[in-house]
Amino acid sequence: MFDIGFLELLIIGVVGLLVLGPERLPKAARTVGLWIGKTKRTVANMQREINAQLEAEDLRQKLSEQEKKLNEGLDKARREVESYADTPEAKKTRPEASPDGTVASGGDAQIQHAEARTGIAHAEPAEHEPVAPPTPSSSTADDKDYPSR
Repeated sequence: MFDIGFLELLIIGVVGLLVLGPERLPKAARTVGLWIGKTKRTVANMQREINAQLEAEDLRQKLSEQEKKLNEGLDKARREVESYADTPEAKKTRPEASPDGTVASGGDAQIQHAEARTGIAHAEPAEHEPVAPPTPSSSTADDKDYPSR
C-alpha cells in the first residue's frame, strides 16, 4: 500500500510529539490505530462481498448454461417423438383406444419400433403374486431335528 520505512515513521512520531505534546500523543496514536483498523475491516468486508457476488454470478451463468443444454436435449427428444408420431408407419401401428380407456392391440409394434430406434429393450411390468410367509406345519422332518422348547 504505502511505502513507509522506519525513518519516515520516526519523523512522523517526532513531529507528532512536538505538535501534540507527550500527554495527548498516546491518545492520538490510539485513535489513529482504531481508524486504520476500521478501514482495514471495511475494505476486507467489501472484498468478501464482491467475491461472493462474483461467485454467485458465476453459479448463475453455469446454471443458465445447464438449463439451456437440458432444454435443447428435451426439445430434441420432443422433436424425435413428434417426428415418429407423424410417420406413416407409426400411424399404422398406433393403438386404438377403446371407450373404457384401454388400448387395443398394435402397441407391441410401437414398442418394437422404439426398441429398434433407441436400442433399449422394453421391460414388461412383472406380475407377481404376494408371497405369503410359510406357515408352520404340525409334522415336518425338521421338527425331529430340533428339540421343542
